[in-house]
Amino acid sequence: MSRKDVFANLQPPAPAQPEIRTAKNRLRPILGSPELLENGSRSPVGAIGQSLSEVNDRNRRAEEIERRLSQGHAVISLDTADIDPSFIPDRMPGAKEAHDRLVASIREQGQQVPILVRPHPEIPGRYQVAFGHRRLRAITELGQQINAIVRELSDEQLVVAQGQENNERQDLTYIEKARFAQRLQQRFPRDVIMAAMSLYKSDLSNMLSVVSRIPAELIDMIGPAPSVGRRSWMELSDLLSTDKVVDRARAFLERSEIAEWESEDRFKALMEHLKPRPQKAKSDVWATGTGARLAKVTHNDTRVEILIDRREAPEFAAFVLDRLKALFEEHRSKN
Repeated sequence: MSRKDVFANLQPPAPAQPEIRTAKNRLRPILGSPELLENGSRSPVGAIGQSLSEVNDRNRRAEEIERRLSQGHAVISLDTADIDPSFIPDRMPGAKEAHDRLVASIREQGQQVPILVRPHPEIPGRYQVAFGHRRLRAITELGQQINAIVRELSDEQLVVAQGQENNERQDLTYIEKARFAQRLQQRFPRDVIMAAMSLYKSDLSNMLSVVSRIPAELIDMIGPAPSVGRRSWMELSDLLSTDKVVDRARAFLERSEIAEWESEDRFKALMEHLKPRPQKAKSDVWATGTGARLAKVTHNDTRVEILIDRREAPEFAAFVLDRLKALFEEHRSKN
């Protein structure tokens, strides 16, 4: 299935829209809308941190996605108890502070943007979320009904809408994206995953490689780590190369004081704990029986350095240089 086919049924017929100003350097399609594309040369995949203007622009683009999906469909009120999450989880448990801010905002200003749901494909009378999981949790906590748009969506259309809206409104962290891609891979071909997550083929391959090499248990113990990007997760996956290192990581994260830390701090502390510590070099001074200094020898696990001061022992320095090749040949003949 082509990416164009995945998007085709998500766009209802609509009158011509005014020109929409878009972010610079944006390459990836948003629900297949060509007017939301702009030429550029820089890929934003992996750039978790955004400036305030970029965040505002991403929110505008998410609202554009939701507007397009909602055209021609009425907003209705539903009981939150009748709504189930998407069949493909995306987010890990987030920071309580961010959830509390969303709850307070909805309490004071009401629900500004409806969520998108579909009739549950297996349970009559129930619904399944395409996007709006954070709003659903917040409004459930408030005990209110939720404003929603109900659309008939296939599984592929649902995950495309879910992934695209998540990418624009509030980016998943790198490891959340990687796990989401891994879960999608169990049910969908790669072109659907790339469309849902606005990823290129190489980016998707890197994500799947990282998440396959880090045990799921350790990812859960670390958490979403919002400020940790691709390179750091790749470095961790490289460190976890043996069962022994994995056991060390698990034991470290199980410590009660570590479990109380913020997710980013757990990640950084684990990296520091697992990184090999360089061996401190040892130094010896060789001297004659009368105390004259011959050489200083410095050695560790990876190298040996012999420093001869020609001012102190010029004849010895010349002797060593003259004999060095012969010593190597003698060593090689014995092995």
